[in-house]
Amino acid sequence: MTDEKQEMIDRVYAELENVIDPELDIDIVNLGLIYNVDIDDADNVKITMTLTAMGCPLAATIVSDIKSSLEELQEFGEIKEVEVDIVWSPQWDKSMMSRYAKIALGVHES
Repeated sequence: MTDEKQEMIDRVYAELENVIDPELDIDIVNLGLIYNVDIDDADNVKITMTLTAMGCPLAATIVSDIKSSLEELQEFGEIKEVEVDIVWSPQWDKSMMSRYAKIALGVHES
């Protein structure tokens, strides 16, 4: 992977930190919901993620917020299309959260 591509992936992750899970009030990156960000040779972005629970009623809202958070990168031609792929494997659990998210939510590790 080129340095330029890695920089753009890092920028996408930074923008995704602005997407807040409406139920938990923590961003989706620190919650550990983002499994992968890939940018192809045509500058299309594919985000592979999960949700905290199957059947989450806010899935469409979160996907919409993700796409909105990346609009500025699209407007400046840095990325093209954004695809969000929601997967259920591996299943999300609290161990995937960052230390910040665990502290904010009062999750104690044993």
